[in-house]
Amino acid sequence: MTRPTPHAARPSPQSPVPQSPVPLPPTLDVAIIGAGFSGLGMAIGLDRAGWRDWVILERGDEVGGTWRDNRYPGCACDVQSHLYSFSFALEPDWSRSYSPQPEILAYLQRVAREHGLRDRVRFRADVRQARWDPDRKHWSIQTAAGVVHARMLVMASGALSDPVIPSLPGLERFAGTTFHSARWNHDVPLAGKRVAVIGTGASAIQFVPIIQRQVARLHLFQRTPAWIMPQPNHRVPRAARWLYRHVPGTQRAVRGLVYAGREAMVLGFRHPRLMRRVQRVAERHLARQVPDAALRRKLTPGYTLGCKRILLSNDFYPAIQQPNVELVTTGIASIGARAIVDGDGVGHGVDVIIFGTGFQPTHPPLADHLRGREGETLAGRWARGLRAFAGTTVHGFPNFFVIPGPNTGLGHSSVVYMSEAQIAHVVAVMRLAQERGAAVVEPSADAEARWMSEVDRRMRGTVWVEGGCRSWYLDETGRNSTIWPDFTWRFRRRVARVDPGDYLLAT
Repeated sequence: MTRPTPHAARPSPQSPVPQSPVPLPPTLDVAIIGAGFSGLGMAIGLDRAGWRDWVILERGDEVGGTWRDNRYPGCACDVQSHLYSFSFALEPDWSRSYSPQPEILAYLQRVAREHGLRDRVRFRADVRQARWDPDRKHWSIQTAAGVVHARMLVMASGALSDPVIPSLPGLERFAGTTFHSARWNHDVPLAGKRVAVIGTGASAIQFVPIIQRQVARLHLFQRTPAWIMPQPNHRVPRAARWLYRHVPGTQRAVRGLVYAGREAMVLGFRHPRLMRRVQRVAERHLARQVPDAALRRKLTPGYTLGCKRILLSNDFYPAIQQPNVELVTTGIASIGARAIVDGDGVGHGVDVIIFGTGFQPTHPPLADHLRGREGETLAGRWARGLRAFAGTTVHGFPNFFVIPGPNTGLGHSSVVYMSEAQIAHVVAVMRLAQERGAAVVEPSADAEARWMSEVDRRMRGTVWVEGGCRSWYLDETGRNSTIWPDFTWRFRRRVARVDPGDYLLAT
């Protein structure tokens, strides 16, 4: 898979486009790729552990990662705000129980500013290639801003960084405007336009209800329906925010309750029979909001809740029943200059096509451009499925860490929690190498194999593999290489202690 042409992210309206105050240093201890949650968290983790010689390589013009790039109407998090944040940097002023994108971006900007990270982010430094040099025992990294050599390399570019646009017959002939929801074109007016939305996933269910009110006609192309649960998204009372600011323990207690509730959901994911009971909530939600039986059948998934990502919305179903909306479930046969022909041969006139087709986490774009000890690319190493010890380190790729990594994604809770656990593991591995006087550290093949066997054992019988769907969690081999199939506290406990026997150390 070739890496798509990088898209420069627009700067946040809250701050001017930053300029790096110093040029890229030629050598350093640690290079971090990406300034989203994982990259910023990794930088803070290094600072706290006493490592100061690091830099963040960021291809965009601002920190924030996916929360900088995704600016579509209605963009928000589907994990409660109190949990979707760093444990060491709680935000007392979230406006809602589920944070909107501008607030999350502002939060990340504040964290970067308060922890003194901005001056050590090299913006517009898109990584083009990184290669391990076995003689010099460092990574040689080519970026758009120059070349840097780093002893350690952390890939924190995220699983949701480069959007996927499907290959559709005739797309190149379309004379209107096209864009992906992750690269929303705010310069394109939608009022009075005929708009086609391709995809009904997590992004589409957020922006469709908003643009439906603007467009003349909305053609919604659905390949597979999703289970949608009601979203209890309420405003955070002013009194509660006052308490969070002045009595921090109050917010930590609320965060703990949210975390416990999310962890309880694991029981359903691990036992599909239990999940089918939870599924009745989604079925009732659909029945209440969609009275038409024929439409309800089109919107009812044929798999168990949780096999694909569970979505939250109170306004998607009402929006798609409006007179100006048409749900198309027969697929796309071809695209013409001003129309999309569906699988039944019916043409739908459109002026704008919006792709809500998500990302491809099993094919990290940077993996094609990273070469390890034997000269093999990370993509080549992962051609038979993503593999990593502790979801973080990869055999054959010395002094290399990936956050988030294989099998560290979640279907039930906050990935920020997982990232913090991985960051602690990275720091512990670096400290181990330092204490042993080792210049090179990587997991042994045996440790990696044992870890993967453990993950696969935990995955057996879960809804992700037994739920009757084909999701983006699965790679080409059919293995779920994306999700952690257990409680998050078990992952954190498992990776907290570094066993020297799991790692190969060399001077």
